[in-house]
Amino acid sequence: MEHSHYKIYKPYGMLSQLSSNDDNQLRKRFLSELYDFPKGTMPIGRLDEKSEGLLLLTTDGKLSDYINRSGVEKEYYVQLDGLVTNEAINLLKKSVEIGFQGKKYNTKPCIVSLIEEPITLPKPDTRIRIGRHRPSSWISITITEGKFRQIRKMTAAVGFPTLRLIRIRIQNFSLGNISPSDVTLVKSITIQSLQKEL
Repeated sequence: MEHSHYKIYKPYGMLSQLSSNDDNQLRKRFLSELYDFPKGTMPIGRLDEKSEGLLLLTTDGKLSDYINRSGVEKEYYVQLDGLVTNEAINLLKKSVEIGFQGKKYNTKPCIVSLIEEPITLPKPDTRIRIGRHRPSSWISITITEGKFRQIRKMTAAVGFPTLRLIRIRIQNFSLGNISPSDVTLVKSITIQSLQKEL
């Protein structure tokens, strides 16, 4: 069976699912409004509703499961509330304690660096509350896990809440210059060639 694979720029305010049978989500936005995806298409991993950036979709369930479980790198650009300190960056790199499923969880070591404000990113959604008076700062953070709202919880744990969160890379697969809501067809990806293709 020939599978289909896509990369999209998930915009702010959209759920990482194609549709829902939940009446409480009738007013939510879903991925199906971006493209007529074939039956059986599923997102590989998720971005929460208020996060944006790179999301891969596939009709290959085995591929999706492999990527979700194999610990591939996921890189994010994160705008923080306040001027982040070296101490906070070092804490993020080593491990911080966050809440997950009602329990305490210590995050795995990750790669974190201070960066200049990315000039190639699209303007933030007007609903994102970026303070006009309080300064903000940007970091790049690369993790190999993906607990629910993990990065937001991590930056809050070191005293710098996340204002804007954009995923720019999954392994070697980059967001590139696509814009919010763009959908791009990706050439064939197999588990065997994942490291080369991604």
